[in-house]
Amino acid sequence: MRDVARLAGVSHQTVSRVLNGHPNVREQTRLRVQAAIAELRYRPNRAARALVTGRSQVMGVVALNTILYGPASLLSAFEIAAAEAGFAVSVGNVRSLDRRSIAEAVERHLAHRVAGIVVIAPVESAGEALECLPTDVPLVTVDGDPRRLLPLVTVDQVEGARQATRHLLDAGHRTVWHISGPADWFDSAGRIEGWRSALLAAGAEVPPVLQADWSAASGYRCGQMLARMPAVTAVFAANDHLALGVVRALHEHGRRVPADVSVVGFDDVPEAGYFIPPLTTVRPDFGAVGTASLSLLLEQIESGADRALRHTIAPTLIVRDSVAAPPA
Repeated sequence: MRDVARLAGVSHQTVSRVLNGHPNVREQTRLRVQAAIAELRYRPNRAARALVTGRSQVMGVVALNTILYGPASLLSAFEIAAAEAGFAVSVGNVRSLDRRSIAEAVERHLAHRVAGIVVIAPVESAGEALECLPTDVPLVTVDGDPRRLLPLVTVDQVEGARQATRHLLDAGHRTVWHISGPADWFDSAGRIEGWRSALLAAGAEVPPVLQADWSAASGYRCGQMLARMPAVTAVFAANDHLALGVVRALHEHGRRVPADVSVVGFDDVPEAGYFIPPLTTVRPDFGAVGTASLSLLLEQIESGADRALRHTIAPTLIVRDSVAAPPA
């Protein structure tokens, strides 16, 4: 750091301010220091820095070991936000979000002196475990239980489902069938609530929920049943992979999408615009979730903010070609 200061013609305290993003540094000085850093290929010693400040530049994440698009996207979004703020991320994948697995993963992170911890906790089994964690640990839950008094950042699942259902009703459909995700996921519960509330607000019949997992195969199985029901003209699937399975099943039974049956999904996976037809879906703002999660963590770390803070991110309906008026 002193070499950088000498080359830039500033004090080593000024170099420290630049490295820590301090606002009270003139832009010309900041550029001169950054140029010296680049020329000398200087990298801060994170271990030494942690000893001086009492805080590491590493954030810990506890996440379910899964390739599901939603949880994987949430993890990626947080890693990007943390990197932009100068933090590395240590990920502790667990096979199950139960009390023991979460506690062990958190202890491993604490042993490495992480600055804070994010738990991506979309299932009910995680709730009790999180409330048993030490209260002096900066902690944020992502997609966790909205009923618990823990820092929470989540997508507004209820509003997203309302948007999807209202879009189908506005197209002229008398009701909308729903294929849900697993019963123990908060995303599933929120999307069921939003779907049901939109139907009730419109005075429409509320069909029984078809329970599935998140896979295209389970969507296909539900679609096989719906395809045999001539009265079904609109389906809201709890994610895009379920919607893909439904579209395949409808096609095999000669039911055209959207001429005979309209379909809406949730998540806006990268392939959604290339389905046949391109899929109307609900897009969560995963980037905003990552940024808000980091912001809540930093508030706790830097000012001891209340751990009951929470932030809800609004999703967006992406209209494509899988919705049309019902057949005459």
